[in-house]
Amino acid sequence: MTHDLIRAERPADHDAVRALHVAAFDGDAAVSDLVDDLRHLDAAFPVVSLVAVDEKDTVKGHVMLSHAWLDTWERLLDVTVLTPLGVRPDVQGNGLGTRLIEAAMGEAERLGAPMVFLEGNDRYYGPRGFDPAVKFNIRRPSLRMPERAFQIRRLSGYSPEMTGTFVYHDVHWMHGVGLYR
Repeated sequence: MTHDLIRAERPADHDAVRALHVAAFDGDAAVSDLVDDLRHLDAAFPVVSLVAVDEKDTVKGHVMLSHAWLDTWERLLDVTVLTPLGVRPDVQGNGLGTRLIEAAMGEAERLGAPMVFLEGNDRYYGPRGFDPAVKFNIRRPSLRMPERAFQIRRLSGYSPEMTGTFVYHDVHWMHGVGLYR
């Protein structure tokens, strides 16, 4: 059982978060670069950046929520997207990622987001409450993204008429989000 604390990311955590994502994503700095740019995103929903730290305040995991839209028949609906989620390789498999997801879902509810989107492995995210968006008549932002990878978790503000096409901010596209790897 882990006794890690999940708290808001602080500026002093930035270097540790960067190193964590580089390690968690096999040495690729693309995710860390996305995190750096998302911190400055000015949008309808503020960026939520949470870290999991141990008793020495060492960063062990990170999750981020940012703003996106659902292009519905009537209007652009403000939604959130969970990206990225990273846990240091030496502590993976202990439920820390799940705890970070749940903390992020609590923040999304607090913000009033009707749903949270993500692009990821359905075998990991499915058991954590995410469903393929196509089941709810929501189209993925790119045909290059497999339908099974584009997922949503419905929150209390969701209603069935919320259908349409998901739209990322430019910053997401700039860093290759939407190109399922």
